[in-house]
Amino acid sequence: MADNKSSVLTVSIVTPDGEVYSNDQVTMAVIETMMGDLGILANHVPVIASLRIGETRFKFNGNDMDTVAVNGGFAEFSNNTLTIVADSAERKGDIDVSRATHARERAEQKIKDAQSKNDTDALKRAQVALQRAVNRINVAQH
Repeated sequence: MADNKSSVLTVSIVTPDGEVYSNDQVTMAVIETMMGDLGILANHVPVIASLRIGETRFKFNGNDMDTVAVNGGFAEFSNNTLTIVADSAERKGDIDVSRATHARERAEQKIKDAQSKNDTDALKRAQVALQRAVNRINVAQH
């Protein structure tokens, strides 16, 4: 009979503020890379990928799942260990939807202001802030 450890992944998400997520019983991970979604099962080939702003999902035996809002960074997978180094990340249960909604509204206003001033740098920053806020809201509501 196969060892259960050979069919699971160890996952860790770290940010500049410290570890956000850690679990050694993940059966499947889905990460949002710059090239599209990537599903990772045990014994997947080693990979390094840049991450876009999006949700990262972890599945366990049965239908249990964890979701984390990841805001950029990179992922490295080898030897059944997935390490995500993110600019910022929040677990689904830690997201303050009210705060994220206010952040979305601020970003939308900054986009309007930047467009009216033709400020491309401010526009790009505001668009990223909007993506992050929307990602946090989406993760919290799923």
